[in-house]
Amino acid sequence: MRSLKALLAVAIFGSLIYAAYRVVPVYMSSYQFQDAIEEEARLDSYSQKTEQEIKDSIFKKAQSLDLPLTAEQIHVQKLSNAVSISAAYTVHIDLPVHPFDLSFTPNSQNHRAY
Repeated sequence: MRSLKALLAVAIFGSLIYAAYRVVPVYMSSYQFQDAIEEEARLDSYSQKTEQEIKDSIFKKAQSLDLPLTAEQIHVQKLSNAVSISAAYTVHIDLPVHPFDLSFTPNSQNHRAY
């Protein structure tokens, strides 16, 4: 009986470690991508980059992070005094018992200070 409880505890602990192993990198990539979008919006408020150049830069960052994101899912709007960047994507986490999807909508908007 005691060894059964210990085995069950090890199995549960192992399952939690495996789930964390699958989920934590996805969240880390999401946070890095959000940071990249915020930095791009901040810098491009003062640059001469076009919307397409900003979009290309963001897409390259998404590719470097292995995010399941297409260029069409990235939306950039550049006005004379503001830049707005947004995207939406879903990552499928395939766990043996309970597969699920995580949806992310990173975005940033920056207004130029005069």
